[in-house]
Order: sequence, then structure tokens, then C-alpha cells
Amino acid sequence: MANIRKGEHQKLKMLYLMKIFNEETDDAHPLTMNQIIEKLAAYGVNANRKTLYQDFQELQDFGLDITMNRTGKQWTYNVGSRLFELAELKLLVDSVQSAKFITDKKSKELIGKLESLASHAEAKQLNRQVIIAGRVKTMNEKIYYNVDRIHEAINADKQIEFYYYQWTIHKEMKKKKETKYHVSPWALMWDDENYYLVGFDAQDQKIKHYRVDKMKYIEIIPHDRQGKEPFKKFRLPNYTKSLFGMFGGKECHVTLRAKNDMVGVLIDRFGKDIAIEIVDPDHIQTTVYVAVSQQFLGWIIALGNQVKIIGPDDVVQQMKALVQSVSNQYQD
Repeated sequence: MANIRKGEHQKLKMLYLMKIFNEETDDAHPLTMNQIIEKLAAYGVNANRKTLYQDFQELQDFGLDITMNRTGKQWTYNVGSRLFELAELKLLVDSVQSAKFITDKKSKELIGKLESLASHAEAKQLNRQVIIAGRVKTMNEKIYYNVDRIHEAINADKQIEFYYYQWTIHKEMKKKKETKYHVSPWALMWDDENYYLVGFDAQDQKIKHYRVDKMKYIEIIPHDRQGKEPFKKFRLPNYTKSLFGMFGGKECHVTLRAKNDMVGVLIDRFGKDIAIEIVDPDHIQTTVYVAVSQQFLGWIIALGNQVKIIGPDDVVQQMKALVQSVSNQYQD
């Protein structure tokens, strides 16, 4: 940079000045007037104090928050408030790093873009390693664009087609069936760190969900979406609460009896709106609407003798059968 003729990039003066403020200054790293003049000169821009005062004012009028402070006998200048505060950027970086549906490669790309919204000094603080217990990042590099394609189809009121994949015993992704799925997309939902498409399957005439990272070769097809009326009656929050691990099953009301100190667990899982009935000084009871799957029954088993299924009878029998089956599996 030093051999660039002074004044060669004079027309870019305001752009370079904004670049210097955004990238090299923050509350902890202000610059003096002489430092600003030197940095502009390195970009091939000639500047003096008188014109810089006017430039600062124009940048402030444009919306750049330039803070001026006296340090000893000289004044220093830096960017004050930004579009994103450092704490907000840290939160976004943590979210990107911990999201299972974003690949490691795409995570690094996104974090690099977030770092450009901070000064160089603050960007170093965004180089964080969030430790998520048992985190397994997706290996589908296309998911980032899958989400965008699905939103595009929803906004255009069109159907999509795609291949749906599943893992094999050889740890390879294989098509679940050789023909494409045809679905009317209605919503994207987030559950257990995964993205799911909620759509209408015209062949089965019902609302279904699909994991977006297992969808490949998504194409928007020129057919209007179907299932508008079923989706109007569909309650997404209730749906997510009824499923466990996004596994389906027969949906019904199940009555649970639990020890008093389990009320927090039940509210965390089913929401504050559940009705709590006091059974005796030590126990409460509530009825929830769930999809009765092995995952739901397994969740109950994991709570040990703290929670018990009271009814209906067929669900109680399913639980007994599951417990017996597991017990038989471990018999010598």
C-alpha cells in the first residue's frame, strides 16, 4: 500500500473513511485524527483536518454514529452504536454453531459474514467454540438452499417434489423409495434442533412432516397447493407438543398421574395451559393430547416411578407390552 501515489483514490475518500471507522474502531479502539489521516493515505487518499471534520459530519448525517472523546490533549474518534451490538452478534454466532441443520462448512461461512458486522478487534471475540453435548452436524450441504426453495414454493402457492432419504446399515444415505414425493408445502417448523417441512399429502389426504436435511433434489412444480382447508384446521403448536422426537402415532388424550415435583417437567413439555388436578397431597393429574408412539412411552419410562399413565386402557396396555418386551430382551 505504501507505494500508492497519494491522492490516487481521492474519489473513494468517503467510502474508505467509512471502511476505516467500521473495521478498525469501536468503543475500546478509537483513532486519533493523525491515525485516520495515515490510514487514508495508505489507501491512496489525501486528507487534512479541516476537510475531515466536514466528512465526519456528512457521515453522521448519513447515519454512521461517530463518537468523539477527549483523551489527554487530543481527540479520538470511533463508531459508537452499530446495527448489531456485540452481544447480539455473539448470540447469533452461538446459534449458528449449535444448529444441527447447518453444516460445519456453512457455519464457518455464516460466522465469517457475521464477523464483518463488527470491528476487527470485536470480531476476534466472535471466534467462539460453543460446546453442545452430543451435537451431530448435518452432512447435507444443500439444506441451506432447501429451506430457501421451500419458502419460495410456499410464497408462490405451488407444490414441490423431492426424493426422501434414510440411513442404511452401511452408514450411507439411500432413497426411501425410488419415486419422488409430491407434497403441498404449508410451513417449516423447528423441533429438537432440526427443520421439518409440514405439508399436505394429496394421495393420503393428510398433513405430514418431513425432515428437511433428508430431502434432496427439491423442485417446484407448476401445480397449485392442495390441502388449504385441512391446514386451516391444523394447529402447529399443538401438533409439535403432541409428537415426541417428531415420531407419529395414534393421537388421543392420555391421562398422566405424577408426583408433585414433576409439574415443571409436564409444563415444560406440554405447556402452561394443561389442567392440573390435585389427586392427593403428593400427586397431581393431567390429561394431554399426544401421538402415542414408542418414543412417547419411552419418555414416560425414563421418568421412572415419577409419572404413570392412567388411561385410556389401550395406552396402558401398550405401555405394559413395551415394558414386558424390553424386559424379555434382557432375560438370560
